[in-house]
Amino acid sequence: MPAPVLLHTPEATLEWGRELAQTLAPGSIIALCGHLGAGKTQVTKGIVSGLGSTAAVTSPTFTLVHEYLDGRIPIFHFDLYRMDSPQQVLSVGWDDILDEPGIVIVEWADLFPDLLPPHTRWFQFTSLPTGVRQVMEGPLTAS
Repeated sequence: MPAPVLLHTPEATLEWGRELAQTLAPGSIIALCGHLGAGKTQVTKGIVSGLGSTAAVTSPTFTLVHEYLDGRIPIFHFDLYRMDSPQQVLSVGWDDILDEPGIVIVEWADLFPDLLPPHTRWFQFTSLPTGVRQVMEGPLTAS
């Protein structure tokens, strides 16, 4: 398992997302987990920017999914925070989007981990007492 990454500023979090974008290809699925304010949306901004999109990225908390189609690869950005059940997620065309030739980014993916395929890359975000964000990549583990 890779060593934890420490991100000292919001700008460093954004840049880390840009670097992560360079490792992604169509079909990549990124699961972002962590408490409110831990950096999930900031990393998503970096990924979207790193793939050439100029779209303004916000968390799709009330719309469930945002699509960014102006970059090198289409990006589908989900936020599962307000979802109550797997059926609710499936009802918005989840399976169809997973079949798209793009990248899927899922905030709060740990709420419904069984909906994500085995090749998903999982990232756990933690805010340390110093304000630094720590990112751990690896399989989802029970907390």
